[in-house]
Amino acid sequence: MAHPLHLTITVDVVASEADLSPAEMATWQAARAATDHAYAPYSHFHVGTALLLDDGTIFRGTNQENAAFPSGLCAERTALFGLAATQPERRIMGMAVAARPAQGGFVPVTSCGACRQVMAEYEHRQQQAIPLLLPGPNGTIYRFSTLSDLLPFGFTPDDLPQEK
Repeated sequence: MAHPLHLTITVDVVASEADLSPAEMATWQAARAATDHAYAPYSHFHVGTALLLDDGTIFRGTNQENAAFPSGLCAERTALFGLAATQPERRIMGMAVAARPAQGGFVPVTSCGACRQVMAEYEHRQQQAIPLLLPGPNGTIYRFSTLSDLLPFGFTPDDLPQEK
């Protein structure tokens, strides 16, 4: 017989940027600034991601579109893959995502399913939660304590068969 499974995900709704810690503010502002470097000539939707690293530096990524759709890549994955390719020893201490139309202000957004899966994998790789900031409505900011909250039934390396 079936029975319900109830999931609880707690998300802090931060009223404004003024309520962010200095590290969160730096990461948040870097994600917003990264949108200026998005290559989005088709969607005209600019997305930026910032990763706060264990040495205090910030690594950025942006969405990169391509005429041979869907050959482009989201900002979250460009940041994560770029970091792994250039600084694999770094640990991610925080992450922020920001988005806006080419002409206009910042808007609420959340990561797509493919990005959520990749984000959860990176958290699994470093065996440590990665806090996430996402833009909410009316200037609020959603603060997740772990990327895994975006994908509660994510697929991890632990789900793969073990070689014998």
